[in-house]
Amino acid sequence: MASTSNKQRLTGRRVALIFVAGFGIVAAVNFTMASLAVGGFHGVVVNNSYVASQNFNRWLEAAEASKALGWKASAERGESGHVTITTQYVPEGAVVSAELRRPIGEHAFASLDFAPKGGGTFASTQPVDAGRWTMRLTITSGDDVWISESEL
Repeated sequence: MASTSNKQRLTGRRVALIFVAGFGIVAAVNFTMASLAVGGFHGVVVNNSYVASQNFNRWLEAAEASKALGWKASAERGESGHVTITTQYVPEGAVVSAELRRPIGEHAFASLDFAPKGGGTFASTQPVDAGRWTMRLTITSGDDVWISESEL
């Protein structure tokens, strides 16, 4: 009775293919994760991190005070480039302004003033260039200040 074995021999070519496939997977994962990390970075680099750290607790307190107001706002850029802010729970007579910056690439900045349109809606007095912007929206009513940052 003859037994046949289907075991394949481990040759140099097979070992080379295993190494190439393994390192190929590692390289593909690394390139994918690096591109996701670079594409998702929206941070702001400060000139002096020590000075920024001294203000951190004050920034946290201001953020908590803004949140406690319960105000809400959403922004939308129309075809003409003008930005419309729709608010909820914001008192009448509030003043709305915004600072815009490009999150990556060219260093561009813009300031926007808004005119009230009624019903909690505000429209920018000037258009914004097309493209990706990070908007820091500030709503002020008396001593109350609400600040939010979002993509535009």
